Amino acid sequence: MLNINKHSSNDTKIQIETKDLSLYYGQDKVIKNISFNIYERMVTALIGPSGCGKSSYLRCLNRMNDFIQEARTEGEITINGSNIYDKATDVIELRRKIGMVFQKPNPFPMSIYENVAYAPRLFGVKDREKLDEIVKSSLEGAALWDEVYGKLKTPGTGLSGGQQQRLCIARAIATEPDILLMDEPTSALDPLSTLRIEELIRELKKKFTVVIVTHNMQQAARISDYTAFFLLGDLVEYNVTNKMFTSPDDRRTEDYITGRFG
Repeated sequence: MLNINKHSSNDTKIQIETKDLSLYYGQDKVIKNISFNIYERMVTALIGPSGCGKSSYLRCLNRMNDFIQEARTEGEITINGSNIYDKATDVIELRRKIGMVFQKPNPFPMSIYENVAYAPRLFGVKDREKLDEIVKSSLEGAALWDEVYGKLKTPGTGLSGGQQQRLCIARAIATEPDILLMDEPTSALDPLSTLRIEELIRELKKKFTVVIVTHNMQQAARISDYTAFFLLGDLVEYNVTNKMFTSPDDRRTEDYITGRFG
């Protein structure tokens, strides 16, 4: 088993502890007794071939797998000291504190303003001045304000692909989450839009803990502080990204990173 504590340091705080986590879809065990720590205000990349458990693990963090009838978990995920699978967990509040951005930009069929204001309004923010402030700060946080401030009433679906994804990021951070989950957020974007999102992620980690699933090895190397390599539901290796990409401990990691398989 991997030593989940060996990569910690005095200047990093553990925010997410995963202990002996397994995930089943029916009889199929898609995550197999994995344990590791994710650090606050760092970017952690999850890499591995398709179907290896990366996105399934990501959905464990905000309990999105609860929507899958045959899904069940064993083990524990602790966020900020609380086991999120405890029966007393307020799942709605959990998801408010964990924003999520998906593979394909999916703005709501409403105005740019309403896309960002939707979740704060859902959680009880009614004051228009406060909503205006949240919309502006969220769009600024997603590096989109300067491009859209004159057309907030126009449909979010009318933006370019890259702008739509940044709108989705603005929507995700509008509830002031602690953690931002990203499931291949640039896979549907052109290279220039991808670069903008990567630059944005570097800025976002100043305020949020970012966990990103990516198939792009260069992207993982560029933007992440830590990398976890998944294979067939196992966590093969977890380390500081620079160490992982220059001198991995496991031959399978090296083979995957260098393109020998996957």
